[in-house]
Amino acid sequence: MKRRWSFWIAWGSSAFLLILILCALGLAVKNGYDLGNAAFLLTEASAVLIGGLIASRQPRNPVGWFVLSHAFCFTLGEFCRQYAIYGVQTNPGSLPFGEFVIWPTYWVWYSGLILLVVLLPLYFPNGRLISYRWRWIVRLGVLLSVVASILNMFRPGDNEAPGIPNPLGLQGLFETLQPLSAVLEVGLLASWLVLSATAAASLVVRFRRSRVEERQQIKWFVYAVVFLVVANTMGQLLRDLFPTVVEELLFVISLESLWVAIAFAILAYRLYDIDVIINRTLVYGALSALLGLAYFGSVVVLQYLLHTLTGGGSQLAVVASTLAIAALFSPLRSQVQIFIDRRFYRKKYDVARTLEAFASNLRRETDLASLNGELIRVVRDTMQPEHVSLWFVESGRHSDEAGRGP
Repeated sequence: MKRRWSFWIAWGSSAFLLILILCALGLAVKNGYDLGNAAFLLTEASAVLIGGLIASRQPRNPVGWFVLSHAFCFTLGEFCRQYAIYGVQTNPGSLPFGEFVIWPTYWVWYSGLILLVVLLPLYFPNGRLISYRWRWIVRLGVLLSVVASILNMFRPGDNEAPGIPNPLGLQGLFETLQPLSAVLEVGLLASWLVLSATAAASLVVRFRRSRVEERQQIKWFVYAVVFLVVANTMGQLLRDLFPTVVEELLFVISLESLWVAIAFAILAYRLYDIDVIINRTLVYGALSALLGLAYFGSVVVLQYLLHTLTGGGSQLAVVASTLAIAALFSPLRSQVQIFIDRRFYRKKYDVARTLEAFASNLRRETDLASLNGELIRVVRDTMQPEHVSLWFVESGRHSDEAGRGP
């Protein structure tokens, strides 16, 4: 019965949040709102679906409920913003209580952020803390969320929707307590950073203590978090070179990848593919950086030489650099792959080298006794079993050779 109720609660909440997202997007279009600023609602829709799926299948694991609750906080905040803008500015008086509905937008985000950056890492992936000693992090996170929410419930101003101030903002109180408010904000920011770093450290501790399957789950989550941070950092750095839509697209894609990674990890779907993804990311990331540096470096050098010799620039430098990079791609990729395997996948690299050497010997060796001993040695070195047996047929009679592993 509990599981049935959890199923209906999870999907009922998901359906409600999806309707809320559609309403918020519809109001944003009517408001002429910059859809780039509301694009995160698409990622929240993914969070709703994935949170509902996890919560319905594993109701005792709070990770699914955390994802759903995060989506609720962010969806509610954006819906209230668009509702208020439409009811107060776009079509004044068309919606009841428009100037008051904006209130949750000023404070509901903080609970959603705490769920995402503190509680989710602490309980990921099995829904349990590493030990009871980590409960104080949870309590501090909840306390931080409550204090930040209360502080912003009554903060004056209209920063969330210009022209629609916080209906419960206490201008006089905040002006009187301005020094205290500033100190409290600094304290909240410091606490936020410390709690986030501690939650991230818990994943490291959990990874060191976990076994194979749980390690794969953590790899999925950490990979997505690193991608999220790197993609958004690049978007900020390249803001002046590319249009704003590129930054918004990077944010949407990277946040979508987080929800997908959580789904793969918790539902244990294609867990071991993450090793291939990490390997390819390291190889092609390093390769792209090296080729980019080589390309721009060669263009600069050739342009300088041509300018010195001919007195002017030439497209020849760009063409020559492009051809050189095309020629370098394959050998450089092979070298980078070997370096990555040797540095980060040493055990697999050694196995590959052992099998490669055995294949080479197999082509040259004709003595079955020698091949028998060599094969048993290779199996011992690569798989390290407790017992190795080799059975083969020779000239109509059965022969059995065996060897003990280490």
